[in-house]
Amino acid sequence: MTNLLHPRLSGLGRNPKAPQDVLIRLAVHEAGRHGMSLRPGRLADAVVEALLAHGDGDTAVNLHGDRISPAMRRRIAEHPDPAIRDAYADFVRHTVDRGVPLGIDALEEAYGRPRTALVGASSPKLRAAVAQTWYDRPVAVQVRLLADPDPLVRAAATAREHPGVPPEWRDRCLADPAVRVNAARHLPLTSDQFAQLMRTGDEEVLRSVAGNPHLSADMVARLLDVDDPVVRVAVAQSRHVDAGTRDRLYALVEAERADGSIAAEVALGWCSTGPDWLREAPLEERMTYLDCRHAVFRRVLASCRDLPEEAWRRLDDDPDLTVRRTAARRPDAPPEVLERLVRAHGDVFHIRPLLVEHPRFPRHTLRTLVDEPSPWVRYVALRDPALPVAALRRLASDAKPFLRRGVAGHPNVTDPLLERLLSDPEPEVADEAAANPALPHALMHRILTDAGL
Repeated sequence: MTNLLHPRLSGLGRNPKAPQDVLIRLAVHEAGRHGMSLRPGRLADAVVEALLAHGDGDTAVNLHGDRISPAMRRRIAEHPDPAIRDAYADFVRHTVDRGVPLGIDALEEAYGRPRTALVGASSPKLRAAVAQTWYDRPVAVQVRLLADPDPLVRAAATAREHPGVPPEWRDRCLADPAVRVNAARHLPLTSDQFAQLMRTGDEEVLRSVAGNPHLSADMVARLLDVDDPVVRVAVAQSRHVDAGTRDRLYALVEAERADGSIAAEVALGWCSTGPDWLREAPLEERMTYLDCRHAVFRRVLASCRDLPEEAWRRLDDDPDLTVRRTAARRPDAPPEVLERLVRAHGDVFHIRPLLVEHPRFPRHTLRTLVDEPSPWVRYVALRDPALPVAALRRLASDAKPFLRRGVAGHPNVTDPLLERLLSDPEPEVADEAAANPALPHALMHRILTDAGL
């Protein structure tokens, strides 16, 4: 995170090329210490000593594990100040107490016990944290968690589909109010189990049941009259409803959304479930969804890899952008399709790999994106590590701060451009410029001198 008052110091703190003497001087300042907490890799012992000398418990929270040497771990374990000595363990315990998930390795390090022992800890919040984060636990451990006397632990043990619930435990879990919602979402249900869940009338239970991928056609038919938009969308996405029923259910939810229903908006736009069963259907059946009026089905279809060429041509021209992007991720997507998508809409940077990282994307066209009217498309041009300096200068003058920040972190940026961006009025731009590995040591020292360090 950028320090808004001292962005150059926070950026310099995470600069991977900052030498040891620079980091030691940065340790005097809070912004520099914060920046160093974000830098990857191990910190030199001398830098750790400087952080301990000038920092506090908040600083020490980040000094643990492989970030520091064994000698420094012993140094902190023997530190006379408990705020330093126990900083990381206290942070983890506080996080566990608040119910925020942490990695199982962090729990073992903070509590000093193996996961096999933590699963029997006296604190139910700690046992729940183990259940949340020990994903590959053995069946015997899972059974122990399912039998835990605390409902918080049992709920955590069933939050994910895996490692699952052994068959002999299914009835007990479906009857347990603490885990019923979770179990109803994943377990293959018998007719009696399904009927018992329907009789609860509980909204969350019915929503979980509706999204269960193992339902039979008779079970889905029983859900058709449930007056809940989330249930209706889940049923509409079932393999057991015909096109007319599907259209009717979607129309009901769309009408509710038009009337201002938040639940309908969530059901149509935010639910993470989808007709994943379609991927496993025979090709002939899948092809019948090429003209489906509901984009979620075409999107799942576009995620397949064995469609005929005619289907790909249709999906590449689909009216829904997410469908076109999904289709473009196939291994043999035509270069012109990839370029057309990126040139028109940019890329989606939270989904990896990027379209511009596709082996068939024509990377020589990246620099031409600088001339596109959309700033989001111009930003993609920065994926070219050899983007000409003239193009970088243009983008560095753009009114959009995220474009200037992109230039500030670019590997081909020049020293004069970096110096200019270090003074940018937007703190995140200055921070990124200071964090650029290409930053000359002379500029690093000038930043420190200007800050009085």
